[in-house]
Amino acid sequence: MASMLMNPIRSCSVSSSWAVRFGARSLSTTAQLQSQVQTKSKKTLARPGVKNIVLVEGVRTPFLLSGTTYADLMPHDLARAALQGLLKRTGIPKDAVDYIIYGTVIQEVKTSNVAREAALGAGFSDKIPAHTVTMACISSNQAMTSSVGLIAAGQCDAVVAGGVEFMSDVPIRHSRKMRKTMLSLNKAKTLGQRLSLIGSIRLAHLSPELPAVAEFSTAETMGHSADRLAAAFGVSRVEQDEFALRSHTLAKKAQDEGLLQDVISFKVPGRDIVSKDNGIRPSSMDQMAKLKPAFVKPHGTVTAANSSFLTDGASAVLVMSEEKALAMGYKPKAYLRDFVYVSQDPKDQLLLGPTYATPKVLERAGLSMSDIDVFEFHEAFAGQIMANLKAMDSDWFAQTYMGRKSKVGTPAMEKFNLWGGSLSLGHPFGATGCRLATTVANRLKKEGGQYGLIAACAAGGQGHAMVIEAYPQ
Repeated sequence: MASMLMNPIRSCSVSSSWAVRFGARSLSTTAQLQSQVQTKSKKTLARPGVKNIVLVEGVRTPFLLSGTTYADLMPHDLARAALQGLLKRTGIPKDAVDYIIYGTVIQEVKTSNVAREAALGAGFSDKIPAHTVTMACISSNQAMTSSVGLIAAGQCDAVVAGGVEFMSDVPIRHSRKMRKTMLSLNKAKTLGQRLSLIGSIRLAHLSPELPAVAEFSTAETMGHSADRLAAAFGVSRVEQDEFALRSHTLAKKAQDEGLLQDVISFKVPGRDIVSKDNGIRPSSMDQMAKLKPAFVKPHGTVTAANSSFLTDGASAVLVMSEEKALAMGYKPKAYLRDFVYVSQDPKDQLLLGPTYATPKVLERAGLSMSDIDVFEFHEAFAGQIMANLKAMDSDWFAQTYMGRKSKVGTPAMEKFNLWGGSLSLGHPFGATGCRLATTVANRLKKEGGQYGLIAACAAGGQGHAMVIEAYPQ
């Protein structure tokens, strides 16, 4: 596919210096943007006979580089902190929630149902059921939409959804041969049997197994796939570095201006209070250019500077039926409207979820790209974002691979990830989806827009997109 895509896609209209131009524009025209994106007289997406489901509030712990301040915690500690932050922010009674769903990717074996352990630790009633879902980087997206499903079906009125990831301490197993020997030792009945098994252990048995960083179906790492994807779409190293710099610059500006209001302060046991993300580090193009390729060596274009970093963090949102929210005195932030999940070839299209999901969700909602006021796309790699933008702007790709008559078009960059993204804020795999949704809700309120769209890719060649509508102010 790479060779097939190379020439047609290189002719797309996204130029190599767009990131700097739009980054500067978005930094200097905040006031103009707010006046341009005041709520328009658009139709609401409410449908007769369909229950309105709202996002009441969303919070997250600060997202920290793995191996830093959270290093001595466990995943449920972070999830508990997010849940407690949501309780404090909303004031909802702990027994008023009907269900709790959390997403996570690399599970701690001691707390495999981290949703339940975190809920109990946060003080929720032990009568509230909780379960954990996993769908790679869209795990908390799945938690949110599962919440929507429960409410739409009339099973619940108030659901807490969230996600957590803890990369500072991942499960490392013994080799399979060693595990088999240890299990056999546990069953051995005589001293002779035990000595025989111990004597069978070889040095190779002691080699540990780290959690897989490669796709099981293709044996390729996501970074390697991102590098190939960038090459296939003709995305240069400069374009990737420019976009990464834009992400960090916008995130720093949003952090300094107090726009990241979803971040809660968290007193880490035995350490200081953490109140902001620590991965936001604006650099310079010259500094970024000095880094060597991280995956495809020596000629790759994906580096540590234009990739998301390993992150610890948790998020939580309160999802309710509109009727219940108003009855309890809440002013919701936004409506959760149409959503889709997509899946495609995990070898050559691993990270193209947004390209496939965006036109589908717009069609379901009866909207076009120009109707969307706020875009929040997950930034796994700068090359992945750029490849998606070029694919979305290509009639050839739409016709050849998606079976569509024409391209969906690219998001207007003055509406795109204006408060930073996963490249700068961090990407705790299981928690990013809720951050995206909460950011859209907060930006719609701040900027006066009506419709927002979130989109994300995920391991396995999957993806998600959702339309979010501002709640009337």
